Amino acid sequence: MKKIKVNEISIGNDQPFVFIAGLNVLEDEKTIEEVISKCISSTKKLGIPYIFKASYDKANRSSVDSFRGPGVERGLQILSDLKQDYDVPVISDIHTAHEAELAAEVLDVMQIPAFLSRQTDLIEAACSTSIPINIKKGQFLAPSDMNNIIQKCKHFNNEDIMICERGTSFGYHNLVVDMLGMVELKKTKLPIIFDVTHSLQRPGGLGDKADGRSASVFELARSGMSVGLAGLFLETHPDPHKALCDGPCALKLDLLDDFLQEIKSLDELIKSF
Repeated sequence: MKKIKVNEISIGNDQPFVFIAGLNVLEDEKTIEEVISKCISSTKKLGIPYIFKASYDKANRSSVDSFRGPGVERGLQILSDLKQDYDVPVISDIHTAHEAELAAEVLDVMQIPAFLSRQTDLIEAACSTSIPINIKKGQFLAPSDMNNIIQKCKHFNNEDIMICERGTSFGYHNLVVDMLGMVELKKTKLPIIFDVTHSLQRPGGLGDKADGRSASVFELARSGMSVGLAGLFLETHPDPHKALCDGPCALKLDLLDDFLQEIKSLDELIKSF
């Protein structure tokens, strides 16, 4: 069973779950500080390993008018400051091979977006940094298709990779999560992360943006974590209705304590067998 080290955190399917959480995209300073402070305090109280997540650029938004974030240079500076000020590891997406080199100076985990998960040049650039990589399974891929991507990473000499489930396209404007598919992913022996909030998307459901089903986040998280996974990926916001990206999927920040208590109890139970 593969384990990956991120700073002092050991990530593996048989380890206590790691919580990867934050904002979908970097917003204003007040919102960022509110989210990261709450995530840190909640995870410390429960003894849950934590990695802060926020995108500096959302390159795959539905509309040209959609908010994308502060951009590469400013966004990486914000993440660098947060990493130093809060003493927390950080993860963010890269979208081009050129970004990998810049992001490697800041990030503790580099993330490959789902829509770009088969881009060989991007995989090669990420692998060349020797930083652990979280690869989101494309919504269009079967679990077994990830074996080809894993082989690419091995070819490019980086085996510190995690596979992230984030739902599979099911007709139009809908995603489903196949629990048996996650069992299939676990056969790779790599750490498997479950992105519960993106799995609640209804892509394009609002015409120029995604809709979502955040009311079901507790139920879907319980279902996914019952398989016995390395980590849970979640986006949270003080006021999801005002979030600048994917608000309909996000967990309301003041529900975080109750949410994490449930998930920690379930994770401990499942891994006690």
